[in-house]
Amino acid sequence: MINSPAAPQKKMTIAIIGNPNTGKSTLFNLLSGGHAHIGNFPGVTVEKKVGHVRWEGRELDLVDLPGTYSLAPRSIDEMLAVDVLLGRQKEVDQPDAIICIADASNLERNLYLFSQILDLTIPVILVLNMCDLARSRGIQIDAEGLSQKLNVPIVCTEAHHGVGISALKEAILQIEPGCRHQAQQLFPESFYTERKLLQDKLQTDEKQSPPDFLVDRLLLDVGGYVESYFEHHAQNGLIDHLHEARTRLKESGCAVPAMEARLRYAWAREQLNGVLTHPDDHQETTSDKIDRWLTHPVLGFLFFFVLMFFVFQSVFTWAGPAMDYVESGQGVVEEAAQALVGPGPLRSLLVDGVIAGVGGVLIFLPQIVILYFFIAVLEDSGYMARAAYIMDRLMRSLGLSGKSFIPLMSSFACAVPGIMATRVIENRHERLTTILVAPLMSCSARWPVYTLFIAAFIPNIVYFSIAGSPLVSLQGVVLFAMSSIGALIAIPVAWFLKRICFKGEVAPFVMELPGYKWPSPRHVFYRVYNRAKSFVVKAGTLIFATSILIWAAGYFPGDHTEQFKVETRLEAIDTEIGEIETQLASAEELEPAALKGLEGQQAELSAEQEVLAEKQNQISSELVENSFLGQAGHFIAPVVKPLGWDWKIGVGVIASFPAREVIISTLGTIYSLGGDVGEDDEGLIGSIRSATWPDGSKVFNIPVAVSIMVFFALCAQCAATLMVMRRETNSWFWPVVSFTYMTTLAYLGALLSYQVGMLLI
Repeated sequence: MINSPAAPQKKMTIAIIGNPNTGKSTLFNLLSGGHAHIGNFPGVTVEKKVGHVRWEGRELDLVDLPGTYSLAPRSIDEMLAVDVLLGRQKEVDQPDAIICIADASNLERNLYLFSQILDLTIPVILVLNMCDLARSRGIQIDAEGLSQKLNVPIVCTEAHHGVGISALKEAILQIEPGCRHQAQQLFPESFYTERKLLQDKLQTDEKQSPPDFLVDRLLLDVGGYVESYFEHHAQNGLIDHLHEARTRLKESGCAVPAMEARLRYAWAREQLNGVLTHPDDHQETTSDKIDRWLTHPVLGFLFFFVLMFFVFQSVFTWAGPAMDYVESGQGVVEEAAQALVGPGPLRSLLVDGVIAGVGGVLIFLPQIVILYFFIAVLEDSGYMARAAYIMDRLMRSLGLSGKSFIPLMSSFACAVPGIMATRVIENRHERLTTILVAPLMSCSARWPVYTLFIAAFIPNIVYFSIAGSPLVSLQGVVLFAMSSIGALIAIPVAWFLKRICFKGEVAPFVMELPGYKWPSPRHVFYRVYNRAKSFVVKAGTLIFATSILIWAAGYFPGDHTEQFKVETRLEAIDTEIGEIETQLASAEELEPAALKGLEGQQAELSAEQEVLAEKQNQISSELVENSFLGQAGHFIAPVVKPLGWDWKIGVGVIASFPAREVIISTLGTIYSLGGDVGEDDEGLIGSIRSATWPDGSKVFNIPVAVSIMVFFALCAQCAATLMVMRRETNSWFWPVVSFTYMTTLAYLGALLSYQVGMLLI
């Protein structure tokens, strides 16, 4: 007898939700094994984390929802969590069960959200996390007794130490897909009467009434997201009916929204009565003692700035060697490609397009990894909540909250990790505002431009020195001004965005300060790994594609035949010179005549090499001028002339839109010096100093140099930043907005700098 195989069990979808700082992300990482797919929900900036796992032959999708204190949606982000739980969100199946993570040391507060989840009638598991913290505070919980009172499974965990995870998995696997429980009746009968009347009204208007939970939210949340939705979509006096219903509830002694908080907290206290005991006297915890110093109005501020200085100095310093390794690795791969493929279009595509594009992606990885390491450590230790609290007052004057400070600070190193760091901001408008002003911070890629033009045109006047060492000089002042101008411009831009584009009061800063704890190495690793992977896979693809397009614009439609001939001959000369040097290394074995002959041959080859290198630079310069990129430079020449620029500067600016630092190599190519020049190259500095217009007048002077630096300080010349912005906002609209307003600002700033400067000289 052959047994037929058992029917495969249906895949289950499990939603994980909880208050912020309850260890929800740590539990998600432990349950998913760190194998999470990270993206955005369609059309919004809310991060979607889904972990696909298989336990005992059953497949499960674990969906990590944003941390929230309640299911009363006040923004699109919170509405998204409700839509996921109700099965109204595309790409995510309706959850078969919900795991509600609660802080065991603050259970009454956390049961507010849990009571709303019970209204969904979906099976729920209550996880009492951080039980060790509760015990340390003298809090005792009868979990079995509470489970019987709530009639739901309860699992006690210490996610930080991986305790209780097996029990949680076992509880999840015992859930029967498709089962539902009876909704609880917390509110008075008059509320359910008004709900029925409102449902009838909605059914008349929309043919199908929304779920009971949304009708409840419509009735309970005055000015909430659900009410705003129906204000714009409903007709036939629905809003008037809603106001009348609330009036009737108020007259019956059930005024909303106060009724909900009163009844739910009363219900929570009733459930905890007899199963939870607190110590008689309040015990000052270690976290309380630390907070006396770290949240102090003065000392806390100083500690925060010292810590941030250390973080960003570390990002800048530690990433340097790793970035050097990336560049060295890129050089090795380029040499290997050049050895395998002779001069021609394929080599150019491989070296200047593909390898340069991949290198342009990986070069950001060290900064992203280091920054996210610090963010993960600060978040997991509990300090990040304090940092947001400390900076909230300062950032609020710009219409932002304290959570915007770290993304903006990190953008001084690089806007790419800075924009990615905005994920800590829950409020959508604040997050978009922070994303849009982050590229104005003066990142390290702008420094080569500042260095080149300051060295070339700004006099080295020393105002103050000690023992011959200049401390304050004109060049230093100009460098500081250029590095600060973006941050200064960001203040009115952020104010404008918040007051005009993203109207509304700054979200009240409500955050529960979690207890301090040692960061979990496993959690920190998962967070850093997932962020790095997300950047390379998602944003890296777009950055790579942009690099290929810019290469094509600079390569076509020119005839590169002569360039490749010269390149081939130069490589042959390199080989011949190498062979001669090998023979000269054993000069003692050579006859004097042979030795003299080799030296003469070496001198002839070196002379030919010099001539050909100059010819190659000249050919490259002509090819760039006649390429689509060069044609674009000539096309915009009338536009950039009011800035004091010629077409060569225009080409350099266009070529540097993928990355600002590219202007140095582009100017080197245009001025026939080769593309491997640095910002401190004397030949390049001399060439731009001596560049002239057709009438013989100088192209560059101090106003032109300042206008170029101002343009680079304000313009969104970084494809990686725009691609990451697209990735984080899930839309091309915001990168276009950022590019447009920053380019306009940059042009106006450069125009003002040049025109005013010309009046002064």
